[in-house]
Amino acid sequence: MKIGYARVSTEEQNLDLQRDALEAAGCEVIYQDEGISGITRERAALTQALSAIGIGDTLVVWKLDRLGRSLGFLCELVEQLGKQGTGFQSLTDGIDTTTNSGKLVFHIMGALAEFERNLIRERTKAGMKAAKKRGRHVGRPKALNDAQVTHMQDLLAAGKTQGEVAALLGVSANTVSREVKRRIP
Repeated sequence: MKIGYARVSTEEQNLDLQRDALEAAGCEVIYQDEGISGITRERAALTQALSAIGIGDTLVVWKLDRLGRSLGFLCELVEQLGKQGTGFQSLTDGIDTTTNSGKLVFHIMGALAEFERNLIRERTKAGMKAAKKRGRHVGRPKALNDAQVTHMQDLLAAGKTQGEVAALLGVSANTVSREVKRRIP
């Protein structure tokens, strides 16, 4: 059975073109999301469509970008469908994973997505290394500045509990605990 999925990003857009193409392709059921970006992974109609698909069925979309904007997400989804024994078809892009050439196209896309992720990871690590070399703090901003840490130490020395100090400084007790452990010689 062919199950269709259609999506438009705004309420003003129309699903008629997609619906007509999916019906012409033989989709018996069509799930549709309106006013939802392709970047959003959690979509009610997409979830319903994926739940309705069984072994031997095919998920059909009018165009790849209707399913998602992220190549990584698309590859994950198609891989998940393949593991379930279901196919995927994009009408205007000429991709059909129920054929060997369609599977090849998606494997190539998956390899490119992995390559892209690795490049991003390398650039991120190189940027962090360069920032550390220049003395910049890398990562999450510190919750307490030096003056607050000094004040924290004074309060603890005066007999306040870590929980009380945390409440006074407007941070979590874990933050105070971490600072205490960091400062113990």
